[in-house]
Amino acid sequence: MKTIGNVQSQANAEVFAVASGALPNGKPVIVNSNGTVSVIGETAVSQTIGTAVKFQDGTVTDFASTYDTTNDKGVIFYKRSSQGKCRVASITSDSASYGSEVTFHAADTSQIAVCFDSSAGKIAVFYRDAGDSDKGKYVVGTVSGTSISFGSEGTFENAAVSAISAVYDPTNNRIIVGYQDEGNSNYGTGIVGTLSGTTISFGTAVVFLSSNTGPNSLVFDPTSGKTVFVCRDNGDSNKGKAFVATVDASDNSIAFGSVATFEAGAAEEVRAIMDISANRVVVAYRDSDDSHKGTACVGTISGTSISFGTPVVFDTGRSEEIGVVYHSGASKTVILYSDGEDTGPATSAVGTVSGTTISFATAVVIYSGQTRETLGSFYDPDNKRILVTYKDISNSNDGKSITYTPAFDDTNLTSENFLGFTNAAYATGQTATIQAGGAVNSGQSSLTIGQQYFVQEDGTLGLTADSTSVIAGTAVSATDLIVKG
Repeated sequence: MKTIGNVQSQANAEVFAVASGALPNGKPVIVNSNGTVSVIGETAVSQTIGTAVKFQDGTVTDFASTYDTTNDKGVIFYKRSSQGKCRVASITSDSASYGSEVTFHAADTSQIAVCFDSSAGKIAVFYRDAGDSDKGKYVVGTVSGTSISFGSEGTFENAAVSAISAVYDPTNNRIIVGYQDEGNSNYGTGIVGTLSGTTISFGTAVVFLSSNTGPNSLVFDPTSGKTVFVCRDNGDSNKGKAFVATVDASDNSIAFGSVATFEAGAAEEVRAIMDISANRVVVAYRDSDDSHKGTACVGTISGTSISFGTPVVFDTGRSEEIGVVYHSGASKTVILYSDGEDTGPATSAVGTVSGTTISFATAVVIYSGQTRETLGSFYDPDNKRILVTYKDISNSNDGKSITYTPAFDDTNLTSENFLGFTNAAYATGQTATIQAGGAVNSGQSSLTIGQQYFVQEDGTLGLTADSTSVIAGTAVSATDLIVKG
């Protein structure tokens, strides 16, 4: 037994495992799926653009999509022949395959918005039902294999709606919907729902902007537990505005903080995403008062308010059909858009958030033909690929997709696979002793006593969490670390 002050290291805090690769002394290690252990590190991943796959013949519009983490499948929703349709996508590194087309609403469908409820393992689909006075309707889908089935249709707004957006709030286990209520002067409105089985029960709808609102985009911030509503205010010169929403799960109520303006000019194609690594909201839009340039800005949440940094141009041409995706493997915000009013190649702008600003790498053309509807793209965390979906105007308006990933440094560290520290150096194939939770590892240097340390994605230790947040332990001397259990 080793004693340091009042801290004791027990022999039963040691784990024995076969080394996969050389293990230096005092290094954090992960447990692999086969039970071996490896050092933590990063591997350079090159940019990849996969092979285009057609998932639907003929004209498709109103794209929306989500990724089902329960079944490890993506689902693409769209309008074809006026009806609401969808297909389940199975993604590989360079392509995607699709299940049979499924109809989720047989009447005239538009304004489709979707979100995945990770607690229920279900997909909620919201839309405008032109067959019933343009009312706001929903269905809940369950993925099984390469297909999806739906429950009975329900109503979330008994009046005409448009500009629909939805997001899942895992903190409160609620679904939040934002929309333009055409039955109430086109005001921007929010409502909270609880999913049970294939039915959603809703609280009372609340107006967040007493004005005619344009496209709404909702994003959930896991750190604050708040949802941000982003929109265009048609009643105020089309300015870009945002509101922080607080949900009360006890009665499915929702309250909004003060308005923040992120664009004083005219903002169109407004979309938002949460950049998890930077803990910031990124809003992308077309600035119609600046030659329709593609523009983005970074928002910081504080309490029930949000403030924005200076807008940054990501495309000096005209950006159409803007979509935003967060690539957690690369810790980057990826903006996808059709570059140009007429030519419209599907294009990617990869952004890095720093503080209250964002910088962009050189834009990359994903598909050089004429495209629209790139806003339906989504991220697959298992394959660390974005599935870029688009309408191929160059080829009969067919629905197509391409897998894409930007260049980044990939890590083998996850939030669950950290095991502990080596107590000596081991060669590959040797049985290594790993000091796990509660043990004291003495293979460190230059630690600050009393300081908590985090495992970094490159295998070093740091005072702050990396994109993958893993606590290493607490220093009790310059060389000794109590391993976090």
